[in-house]
Amino acid sequence: MLFDVTRGELADVFGEDRLVTLPASAFPPSTEGTEGARLLQTFGVPSGTLWLREPDADSGRPALVQDVVAVEDFEDAAEGAGEWPVIGWLLNAHLALDPRSGKVHAFDADEETVRELHTDVSSLVQVTLRFQRLLDEFTFSGDDGDEEAGFERLEREVERVRQETSAVDPLPFQDDETVWSVVGEEIAMGRRFKADSPAARSLYG
Repeated sequence: MLFDVTRGELADVFGEDRLVTLPASAFPPSTEGTEGARLLQTFGVPSGTLWLREPDADSGRPALVQDVVAVEDFEDAAEGAGEWPVIGWLLNAHLALDPRSGKVHAFDADEETVRELHTDVSSLVQVTLRFQRLLDEFTFSGDDGDEEAGFERLEREVERVRQETSAVDPLPFQDDETVWSVVGEEIAMGRRFKADSPAARSLYG
């Protein structure tokens, strides 16, 4: 694993009820024994920014890439990508796990593009953890005069996530067009805080 992530760490931050996992049956045989599948089964990710895709109710299996997009329309799709399981959804992208490399890829159906998004699933869990924790815990002072300073502090926190992630895995923030870069920009602008979060309450009352 690129990042040392534990179930206990996730549970301490978010509580067990906020962690979403995928059952072993949610993975095809080619994937179920991989490290990425194991992490998603045992650790999971905090709900909110990233959503894991639930297996089909009848088959118990996940959708495959070829079930959710027309793979032939994606010029950069690797051979066999249609057989990869779709593990989640982020912004407008389907996230798929390549069982051979362990990488997570983002398929954007609107743009018909596919990009490597994470070198392994531990990187996916780590970025989700850090951004979701920022959304849950960040607060502004509540003083109108300090709002600008609050946004500057928020931007620094987002930049810290970018830099510290990129030092280990350059894929999530390799340029301004990745879905995580877009999420980070939206967070820095104050657009992703839920109404019951400390930041939203201090901004809007």
